[in-house]
Amino acid sequence: EAQLVESGGGSVQAGGSLRLSCTASEFTFDDSDMGWYRQASGQNCELVSSISNDGTTSYADSVKGRFTIFQDNAKNTAHLQMNSLKPEDTAVYYCAADGDGDKWPPGPVSCSILRGGMDYWGKGTPVTISS
Repeated sequence: EAQLVESGGGSVQAGGSLRLSCTASEFTFDDSDMGWYRQASGQNCELVSSISNDGTTSYADSVKGRFTIFQDNAKNTAHLQMNSLKPEDTAVYYCAADGDGDKWPPGPVSCSILRGGMDYWGKGTPVTISS
């Protein structure tokens, strides 16, 4: 079964760093754009970052200069390097992939709607930043 598997979440203090990883199984990123959404407690999903299959990246204003998205195509894995973390970055982070480059609403948007609309949607990895 084709799926995305996230890893790398955890708990760190403000100012710290985490690297999230998203590995695709049974399909490749060659024909897909991929991205990371996050859902804070009680909130809808917001787009954190995305990378197209030609390497073009985009970031939410709230994470620009702190987060970096990149891919390791040899390992069929995408990463989100998160530096200078803040308590407001606390959320469940979801990896997603889709072949339609226009299907990346910035949000906030219902995570359920996103999950149903994207080609692939991971189960999420929690990130907790303490002050």
